[in-house]
Order: sequence, then C-alpha cells, then structure tokens
Amino acid sequence: MSQQDKMGTISILGAGWLGLPLGAALVRRGFAVKGSTTREEKRPLLEKEGLQAFLIRVEEELLMSPANEDFFRSDVLFINIPPGRRRPDVADAFPRQLKSIVDQAIGKGVQKIIFVSSTSVYASEGQMAREEDELAPETASGIALKRSEEYLQQQKVDWVILRLAGLVGGDRKAGRFFAGRKDIAGGLSPVNMVHRDDCIAVISQILLQQKWGQIFNVCADEHPSRSDFYTAQAHKQGFELPTFTANYKSHKIVSNEKVKRELQYTFLHPDPMAF
Repeated sequence: MSQQDKMGTISILGAGWLGLPLGAALVRRGFAVKGSTTREEKRPLLEKEGLQAFLIRVEEELLMSPANEDFFRSDVLFINIPPGRRRPDVADAFPRQLKSIVDQAIGKGVQKIIFVSSTSVYASEGQMAREEDELAPETASGIALKRSEEYLQQQKVDWVILRLAGLVGGDRKAGRFFAGRKDIAGGLSPVNMVHRDDCIAVISQILLQQKWGQIFNVCADEHPSRSDFYTAQAHKQGFELPTFTANYKSHKIVSNEKVKRELQYTFLHPDPMAF
C-alpha cells in the first residue's frame, strides 16, 4: 500500500487563498489531493503544488463536464466557497449551491465532508461565542451559512464544520482594510482573527485525528481592540493609518477552547498583534 493510499484522497472545492496552501500541506503529509479552480489559467498553480487540478464552477447548480466527475471520487470533500456577500439573494441561493455540492458528492460515494463556515453565524451581543450556542446571524451571508450548516448536519455522512474567524495571512493584508479611514466606530471592540497557518494546521489535525461529527471555532487566543489591531497592521504593512472612535459597537468574543481541547492544539499565532 502506497503512502497516498494509506492517507487517503481529499478533494478541495475552492483551491484558492486557503485551499491551495492547504492542499500543498496535505500533499506533503502523504494525501492524494484534488483541487478545483474556476479559472483555467490557475490550473498550473495547483499542479505545481502536487494537486490534481479540476475546472469546476458552482452556480445555482454544479456546472462541470463529465471529465470532472472524478473530482468527487474521494474519501473526503473539503468545501471552501464563501457566500457572495454582495448577492441580494445570498441567504437562499448559497444554501441551494451547498445542497447541489453535497448531493453530488454523496452520490459519488464521498463519506466525509468538511465545510468552511464563519463566526458570522453567531449574534454580536457582547457574549463569549461557543459552538453549542444558539445561532443568530445578523447578515444575509451569515444566514446562508447557518442554513448550509443545518443541511449538512442532516445528511448521512461524516461531517466537520469549521467556523473561521477573520482571516489573515499570506497576501491578505489586514492593514489595508481600513487604511486612511477616519473616525471608524467601535475602536474599543475586540476582534476575532485567525492566521491562515493555524487554519491549515487545524484542518490537518482533524484529518489525522479523524474528529468527525464536530463543530469547531477556529480563532486566535487573543482579542485585541479593533483600533489596536488595524492600526498596528496598517503601520506594519505601510498603509495610511486609520483612526477610530473610542467606543464599543456590536461585538462578540469567539472561544477557541473546544478546538484546543479536542485536538490538543496550540495555536501557532495566538496573538493577532503579532501577525
């Protein structure tokens, strides 16, 4: 039995900012990895990292050629396609997309699915947000993710749901988000951030430890204020510094205690101020 046969095959739907380096890390661990992109010119990037590349687009239904059906012949499907925040009907359209993906995957024999969700499924009422909390999303994209989570949990398949905090790392520079803006509200509110390195490491551990049927918040240990974090990032990355009002706005603090406990995981980047 080869090392790849032993580790298994994982298909990454959405091999972009997170999915591509995740796929590369899994290849190095001995997994056979298939990755999808929506753009033909990106196929060589996937192949360079050892992924088998597929061209797949997800609209209202899954659009792909018969030649791409092999993408779903895998042990694990990793779904990493965020809902389009600018789409007015996202709360209904994205769950339909997710259903199309999940149904196709199960029909091809996939028995394990990891779904990337977001901490936006929680309300922002100044609380400590934990995985067992009742969900109360406040945005259309958050509602879309909540409905998608619920559909996945109803299926006869092993699943993991990852609620990722604000994503930073690689070429995603947090300093540009508010660069040069003045008097931004909520300067004292805590932020919930996570580095891409930790996302990749957590996902790798879930696969290695086989932690199915779980929901995990993935968020750094520390929660600096909005003002401190974004000002420091802008300074570090050479952007014009923003200014913030010294008050609070709706917020939450996302707990990462479960992922640390269940996976025996220590965050590589525990403090966003050091990102």
